[in-house]
Amino acid sequence: MKLRSHSHCVYKLTYHLVLVTKYRHKCITKEILGFLKKNIEDNLNKNDIELLEFNGESDHIHLLIEAHPSMELSKVINNIKTVSSRMVRKEFKSYLEKFYWKPYFWKRGYCIITTGGATLDIIRKYIEEQETPN
Repeated sequence: MKLRSHSHCVYKLTYHLVLVTKYRHKCITKEILGFLKKNIEDNLNKNDIELLEFNGESDHIHLLIEAHPSMELSKVINNIKTVSSRMVRKEFKSYLEKFYWKPYFWKRGYCIITTGGATLDIIRKYIEEQETPN
């Protein structure tokens, strides 16, 4: 496992982010998926966040990202959704008008899950087995 450093800390924080289209409309094509990947990756790079993996289906996308501890996750996600929605609606306007009559693309909510190499049981056991000071 490769650790990263930032300011006064060493870390390895990865997140699995799932974004779903508004009303779960199946409007993401292969071309839109490629556009979203490029747009979101550029946005993440500006915030010093690494996109480790990206893929999706016709109604949602998956991102695996690595971020530093000082990142405000909810603000970054909101920024990703706002910018990518605006750009995809601009680039694919005539196609997306079939699905949305208002300026929508993403569902309001999202799913974010922390990831890691160890299960909670392994971490819990490791903490329990620490040597108690005298």
